[in-house]
Amino acid sequence: MAENPFFAPSDLPYQLPPFADIREEHYVPAFERGMAEQLAEVGAIADNPEPPTFDNTIAALERSGRILDRTATSFSSIASSNSTDGIMEIEKQISPQLTRHSDAIRLNRALWARMKQVATDDPEESWLLEKYRDDFIRAGADLSETEQDRLRELNEELSKLSTEFAQSLLKASTESALVVTDRKELDGLDEARIESLRKDDGTYALPLLNYTSQPGLAQLTNRDVRRRLYDLSVGRAPANFDLAAKMAALRAERAALLGFPDHASYTVADQTAKTVEAVEEMLGQLVGPAVRNAYKEAEALAEQAGFAIEPWDWSYYSEKVRQARYDFDGAAMRPYFELSRVYRDGIFFAAGKLYGITFTERPDLSGYHPDVTVFEVFDEDGSGLGLFVLDPYARAGKRGGAWMNNLVDQSFLFGQLPVVMNNLNVTKPSSGPTLLTYEEVNTAFHEFGHALHGLFSHVRYPRVSGTSVPRDFVEYPSQVNEMWVTWPEVLANYAKHHETGEPMPAELVQKLTAAEKFNQGFKTVEYLAATLLDWAWHRLSQGQTVDDPEAFEAAALEAAQVAMPLIRPRYRTNYFAHIFTGGYSAGYYSYIWSEVLDAESVEWFKDNGGLTRANGDHFRRELLSRGGSIDPLTAFRNFRGREPSIQPLLARRGLV
Repeated sequence: MAENPFFAPSDLPYQLPPFADIREEHYVPAFERGMAEQLAEVGAIADNPEPPTFDNTIAALERSGRILDRTATSFSSIASSNSTDGIMEIEKQISPQLTRHSDAIRLNRALWARMKQVATDDPEESWLLEKYRDDFIRAGADLSETEQDRLRELNEELSKLSTEFAQSLLKASTESALVVTDRKELDGLDEARIESLRKDDGTYALPLLNYTSQPGLAQLTNRDVRRRLYDLSVGRAPANFDLAAKMAALRAERAALLGFPDHASYTVADQTAKTVEAVEEMLGQLVGPAVRNAYKEAEALAEQAGFAIEPWDWSYYSEKVRQARYDFDGAAMRPYFELSRVYRDGIFFAAGKLYGITFTERPDLSGYHPDVTVFEVFDEDGSGLGLFVLDPYARAGKRGGAWMNNLVDQSFLFGQLPVVMNNLNVTKPSSGPTLLTYEEVNTAFHEFGHALHGLFSHVRYPRVSGTSVPRDFVEYPSQVNEMWVTWPEVLANYAKHHETGEPMPAELVQKLTAAEKFNQGFKTVEYLAATLLDWAWHRLSQGQTVDDPEAFEAAALEAAQVAMPLIRPRYRTNYFAHIFTGGYSAGYYSYIWSEVLDAESVEWFKDNGGLTRANGDHFRRELLSRGGSIDPLTAFRNFRGREPSIQPLLARRGLV
């Protein structure tokens, strides 16, 4: 395996992984060699006879594991975006090994003893030292041998269950697709969309996206077809209920072992929220107004429908109410949202206006799939800033939803510039242009906000690079970037009819603005229900078991006062990938927590002139460039000039 592409740094620009050279058989040897080399490096650090210093201990840890890092970042991207049966088998094999490897480092007593003796006067080094010590304590470094043995068992079992949950859900996204034989049953979808769903056997398959409210529910005119699609959505991957209950119990036991009353308390302790009480206080301010708004919306929908609606009717009649009340039809916007133009003349244009950066497509650089496009990003002075990799289309083997990840972390320690990636799940048309919904455009701007956080990183150490910030802070910059979707100068530049080039009519934008606050009750309740469900699973204490996960889910929503027959959580337990596979356990609250900061920041941009270089430079300098190298709320205060308030968020969501 001397030719294994992971054994040496990539020689492509910005060390982009050489996907054209990577084969499935390269992964396991690279993982094994990478783990072995890092353990040898860590052993040398722990056994170093020299007095412990920041450089020979903390910085040395940062320098360790280069092969493993290259392998893991590439593999995780493939496993999420372009998985195969072979990749899934490797994932099952490697996942518990990686967990054991992490424990071997963080439970190394000699290393921990050395780390506790390190001292430094440098502010950035002090912050990183604090982060490392906290990481090790939270990983069990201070536990007894017996306790550490049990911790290792818990971590490995959780790793296996998480992989099983993720792979079950990935299969369900296609196996649970709505299949119809009669094209008429898809009435309401546009012709290009219907044609893209056609299979070789003449049937039509509408795959499921990650969340409860499938996009087709707003468009399909056949009520029974909507019901079938909804039932498939909420009932997919039923075996995951039991997997979730097992994981919640194991996480509760692990939290107790580490000195916390429950997993939620363990999780928030190193977030900006700090305490479960702070999270619950914030959520408590939202539940009542959101539920009241949702019931008012339900009355309006029933009036529009002329009968008592069911959950699968909500999205469909929401569009009807928007048309009746505001003369707004969301489908009328799609011809103005062509994918390439949204990026080049919208997302990239706004970034250029704010930050002075430019983008050049690099067709000479390939991704792991023909749908992937690579752009080189340049700073205002013409210097290279990094690469932006875009994978916009849904396909078999790609998990649902949208996300950003780094393929290369920025750091001065290694002289690396960032390679960041955005994944969407837009349906690829069989021919013609890719036209987006307004929600998909908003998602694209959101994910690019994460990309900017990674691209603008300007830190010394990989541990705090880019989006390596607390979970309840990481969504904040991406949410801020959503404000430019309908900013007049930006919208006028990209929202043009894909056939005529005519700009989107001003009255359509005005109608969108007027209609946006309708259905905010539904959206907030749907989100809060998922958040509070996550919270219920992770407030279980050691010894509490759940024999009937579906009954537990229903009781949890009832206790949280968000149980509405017409509104299921945005994610039910069985497909709640964020919390059972994605690192957001007891952290789904972070979206609304971050939105408090986002709403404050949008207000600041508007008060200070909006889309200007001065504003962009201020946001970049004080917040985006800092990554996790300083306290995140300090970064926010440095940008905003004050402590955050919840009032702008309440006003935005119509909950005042």
